[in-house]
Amino acid sequence: MKPYIAIACLLLVACAKAPVSGDLSVVPTGDGAFRIENTAAAAPLIGDATDLGSVSVAGERVTFRTVASESKGVADAFGRGTCFIYKGESVDGPALTRELRLSFYEAFPSTMLVSASYRNASGEEVAVDGWSLCDLKVAAGAPDPSFWSFQGQSTSAREDWIKPIDDAFYQRNFMGMNPAEDHVDYGGGVPVVCLWRRDAGVIIGHLEPTPQIVSLPVDKKAGNDYAEISVVKEFDEPAVLAPGASLDTYTCFVSFYKGDCFGALRNYAQLLDKVGVKMPVSVPEAYETAWCAWGYERKFTIAEIVGTLPKVQELGFKWATLDDGFQIAEGDWDLTPERFPNGDADMKYMVDEFHKHGLKAELWWTPLAADPGTEFLRKYPDALILGKDGLPRKIEWWDSWFLSPLDEDVRREQSALVHKFIADYGFDGLKLDGQHLNCVSPDYNPKHHPEDPEKDFRELPGFYKLIHDTARAVKSHSVIQYCPCGDCFSVYNLPYIDKAVSSDPTSSWQIRTKGYVLRALAPQLAYYGDHIELSDNENDYPTQLGIGAVIGTKFTWPADNPYVKHSYLLTPEKEALLKNALAIYEDKQLARGEYVPGLYDIGFDYPETHVLKQNGKLYYAFYATSAPVASVELRGLEAGKTYRVEDYYNHRDLGTVTASDKTVLETPVDGSLLIEVSEINL
Repeated sequence: MKPYIAIACLLLVACAKAPVSGDLSVVPTGDGAFRIENTAAAAPLIGDATDLGSVSVAGERVTFRTVASESKGVADAFGRGTCFIYKGESVDGPALTRELRLSFYEAFPSTMLVSASYRNASGEEVAVDGWSLCDLKVAAGAPDPSFWSFQGQSTSAREDWIKPIDDAFYQRNFMGMNPAEDHVDYGGGVPVVCLWRRDAGVIIGHLEPTPQIVSLPVDKKAGNDYAEISVVKEFDEPAVLAPGASLDTYTCFVSFYKGDCFGALRNYAQLLDKVGVKMPVSVPEAYETAWCAWGYERKFTIAEIVGTLPKVQELGFKWATLDDGFQIAEGDWDLTPERFPNGDADMKYMVDEFHKHGLKAELWWTPLAADPGTEFLRKYPDALILGKDGLPRKIEWWDSWFLSPLDEDVRREQSALVHKFIADYGFDGLKLDGQHLNCVSPDYNPKHHPEDPEKDFRELPGFYKLIHDTARAVKSHSVIQYCPCGDCFSVYNLPYIDKAVSSDPTSSWQIRTKGYVLRALAPQLAYYGDHIELSDNENDYPTQLGIGAVIGTKFTWPADNPYVKHSYLLTPEKEALLKNALAIYEDKQLARGEYVPGLYDIGFDYPETHVLKQNGKLYYAFYATSAPVASVELRGLEAGKTYRVEDYYNHRDLGTVTASDKTVLETPVDGSLLIEVSEINL
């Protein structure tokens, strides 16, 4: 058998100080050992041996055999560790050499960093189509489902981020822009894939300090007892290597873990921190409840919005948002005379009314979009991102075109708009909205940087830094809310926002699982549950409260806008539910609480359960949405101690429990149950 470098298995029971063999065939980790050998040993998680890295030439994968290996100590941004280096030669295709580097660090004992360099050892040019790293075959668990997964792509389908994988499944997980019909406005995301069974899981991804255009495909073919995963870079044009020239991959990683994806994503965020991608810490204002005028939609009137403010104030909301419809057009952000006949004076009046009612004022805005024919584009015709065909890239929702985040005119004018919105009008924050915000296409505009079309893609986060820094310079506690509608948030944009949002969820499951992922990636970032009207039955407050989401709504009062087809009128029944939720939110302050991971599996355990810790108490949220249950298990309590249990949503005393190895609360759940568990000091 040819001695290919491979991960043949993961030994979950191996100790952290497992010996390293002389031929470097076994590499120790905190939770197990990566076995690198010539045979496909039986494995609990990784199936048949698969090559950790390769390149593609003329559409064919090149395989390599190892000819030498060595190890050396390293000390870099990830800390102290050991790098194992495997030198190989191609056994098919053109003559190439490979240096495969596997690095392990004391601070990240269950993680292996993977990178490779390829050199053209032939006497002629070689055109490389792309490369792949971390190619693994992950052995499936028992069916129904074979795996649960987190997959971080963004498409117009607006899929769940956390989903089961059964017998046949494929998802590309492309991190660039994903075309849909005649537009390309969904893209970016979290460049990792997590697959887990009940007993073990694996996560792969890249660790570059900027976004990169890669795919992380997950492929489970019908009848196979494994799923294939990898990190793939496909070049837009083949990379031509001259004789002796080299090609380097990105730095990628593999981590193995127990439990669901939460711990794996938290570990990933800590790895990102080491390369300079640091998750934000929200200001207190970001955790305050919000009412949005979007219930009146684009044809709102000033009178409707101002007329609603007494009810908004009475209920105790802290923020009010003016949404889409104030502008002449996307790109021309002057006020439309139809709704603001007195221009800026009308806008200042509205903001003053927000403030008089004790509310902070937030303004909706969709930067990087400009409608064809706008004054902005007449003035700055070179501001657009252009495709290879020389045509603008379309944003479907607004029939707009993409602006380049690196164009100097765009940056100057958008920065000036932030100043106008906050300093001149008096707004306290901005709601950045639109699926196109998450990512941009490669830019072939000859006026920009045609020699590096992916530069806009990589440096997009710097545009949000500009907005955030400008807003903070004008008003030190301004809040930037980021809502890339239906996308999986680009992890690289998160450092420059103050409030994430469930972003047009299609279900309460999405509200909960998006919050779950963001709690793992950015535990100190405020998470807004979006308008309650987007949850199941338009009133699922237990979902928002139970996961610690900021409460929000877009109710209308005392009447709907006549042009809006769906009624968002605040009826007495809706008001009663809203008052209850707001009182609980302010009393418990769970949005500021600490998420307690590792007690329940978000996929395999039923009912779905989330646990928050706040002020020395534990708050359990159970969701039995597909079938009722007769009782629930309270994990994480200290055996032998007695606890008082309260249904804090329905204000019911559920008595006491004494914790044991398996603490069961004999209370039926049909839908949801939110409980507060506090220790009784006897």
